[in-house]
This record gives sequence, structure tokens and C-alpha cells, in this order.
Amino acid sequence: MPPASFRLGLVLAAAPAFLLAAAPDETRFQRFQRQSREAEQRGLAEPFRGITAAGRPEAGLFPRRSTGVSTEPVRRAAAEFLAALTPAQRDRTRFPVDDPEWRKWMNQHFYVRQGVAFAEMDEGQRAAAFALLRAALSAEGLQLSRDIMRLNHTLGELNGGNFTEYGEWLYWITVMGEPSADRPWGWQLDGHHLIINYFVLGDQVVMTPVFVGSEPVVAAGGLHRGVAILQAEQDDGFAFLRSLSPVQRARAVLRPDKTGNDNLTEAFKDNVVIPYAGLPGTELTGAQRGALLALIGRYVGQQAPGHARVRLAEVEAQMDRTHFAWIGGAEDGGVFYYRIHSPVILIEFDHQRPANLRHLAADPQRPNRQHIHVVVRTPNGNDYGQDLLRQHLAAHPH
Repeated sequence: MPPASFRLGLVLAAAPAFLLAAAPDETRFQRFQRQSREAEQRGLAEPFRGITAAGRPEAGLFPRRSTGVSTEPVRRAAAEFLAALTPAQRDRTRFPVDDPEWRKWMNQHFYVRQGVAFAEMDEGQRAAAFALLRAALSAEGLQLSRDIMRLNHTLGELNGGNFTEYGEWLYWITVMGEPSADRPWGWQLDGHHLIINYFVLGDQVVMTPVFVGSEPVVAAGGLHRGVAILQAEQDDGFAFLRSLSPVQRARAVLRPDKTGNDNLTEAFKDNVVIPYAGLPGTELTGAQRGALLALIGRYVGQQAPGHARVRLAEVEAQMDRTHFAWIGGAEDGGVFYYRIHSPVILIEFDHQRPANLRHLAADPQRPNRQHIHVVVRTPNGNDYGQDLLRQHLAAHPH
């Protein structure tokens, strides 16, 4: 893989009108390049290990097996998307299946991304890109993705019409490997507040890491007035906390004050160690276990229904080892963070401090409900399907 600076030059050469329009101030763009390179250097300084509870991945959690759910619609949609691109676009969209490009994603708007952007696609290419998302995601997952993109336009409106840095079409797709029925491959969608990593091996799918969020999360005006995201995830998480007994709540609450950002597993945090904390599943009633599984289902259900059912069964088998942790109070309208953590899934929901709307915030230093970040991970080495890929390569050396 050529160095980052060379790859950035290729991107500029391949799409000068688009990317130069996105960076009219060269000094500012150079700063974005430097910040991106520095983030990658720090984040990729050590090999991928995966998120763990104690520093070493737990073995045997993700066996190679048949799920009985076809991935052919996704394979076909990915092949048709690639076919719709020009040769130059295709060259900068495709990477080997084991390329570190998987790990090069970031929520921040300034990150210099690889692949092909919706902003430079023609109508047919854009339709093919959405067909790929439609094949891989549920109706709810596709709606959430589109609404995040729309809210990025709203963010541009709220920043004086700054559609250079924010906008509905500033999202990039890359494809790793060759779309195949029996060989490993996958794709990534990367942009501000929306990242999806989607790995495929046979009929198995790993759709993590996923990052979703927005600032604002509700459009009060503008072109997309009324668009709102992550309200059910917010309200259901709060309702679950309120369902706990005082003894249970004392176990779940890590800290009653919420004064900053609390997510631990955002960009370039692939190897973070997070000990289990909070209220374990063994201390939940049957009704509470059902409610927690339903809350998890809101996140897992962003992928297409067949593979969502497979994933939820995997999660349900680990409910005794699933922990629910909370930061913040229990007052109506308050801000909070919650984490759901088991050997096979990690979900973080966080009300964040203002970032790009500080100028409109009542208190720019305190989290509010108009800025939410959510991360979904597969701990113990299977983010990006890496454990499945490891097993495949061990059985089929290349």
C-alpha cells in the first residue's frame, strides 16, 4: 500500500473538482491531511487484537458455521456497484480483504477518506450504492443511515451553509476483497457520524464496528425538518434503567454525574481493554432480561432480518455474562451514557458535548441530547470479521 500522502495525491488527481471544492483553503486541507495521518499512525501502531475484558481475546466464541441465511443478495449488489464505477473510481475503491483500510475510519468530519464518495457519483452509481445498503441492512437500518446523511446537511445549514465540510453526500464506500460466495470479502461506509463495516464469509456476516450518531439528532428546521434519529434507543435505555430496583440500580450506575464524553470504543480504539462492569444478566428478572434483549435488538436489527436473527441468538446465548452499565442520573430529560457488554457484543450510547454546534448550545461544555454517539462492536477479536478471517486463512493458506 502506498503511503498516505501518495494515496491522498491520487485521490486529488482522480477527482479534483469534487475534492478541491471540499477544501478551498489549502492550508486548512493540509491540516486535515496531517490530522488524518496522525490519527492513523496512533491508531494502527499495534496489530489488531480486538476489544477485550482482560487484555487477551477469549477463544472459541465465533466458530465457522453455516447460518442458513444467504448472502447472495449482498454479493450481487456489491458486484453491481463495482461494475457501475469508472475504472479510476474502482481502482481507489478496492482493497485486499486483509488490508488495514478496514481499521481506517473516523467519525470526525475532517478525516480524509478513501474510496468513492456519494458526492462524486452519478445518478446510476448512487442508485447502485444504495442498492448495496438496501441488501445488507434492514429497512430500519437503511432509514437510519439515510437520516444521518440528511442530518449532516442540517448541520451544514446550522453552520452558515457550510456544505464544504458537512453535507448529505460526504460519505465514502470501499470494498475489501472480491465479492464472492465462498471467499472472504466485505465493504465499508465511512463518513461523519456514519460508519458501517460489513464482513462476509460464506453465509456468515459480521457487521461491526458500526458508528451512528448526529449533531443535531433532531432537525428543528431547514430542508430536512422533522428528521430525528436514535430516540427509541435513548428512551428505551432510560426506561430500562428506571425498571431496575434500587439494589440493581446501585450495581448498574458507575457514576451519577455526566459531565463529558464517555464512549471508549470510537475510532482507532480497536484494542481497548474494558473490564466487565455494572449489573450482570444473572441478577435480572425474566422480564428485565427480555427488555434488555429487546434493547440490544434495536441495534442488532439495523442489519437485514435474517442475519439479525442469527446475531441476536448469538447474543442471547451470552445473557448471563452480559453487563449493563450507566453513567448519569435518572431524571427525566437528563443526559447519560450506557454500555451493554458481553463476550460477543459491546454497545455504547453516549450523549456528547457540543462539537460543531457549540455556537448554539446553552452550555458548550456540557453534554446535551442533541449530540449522540453510538458504537457497536464485536469484542474478542471479531470486529471486521477478523476472527473468522483468521480461521479461514488457517484452513486455506493463500
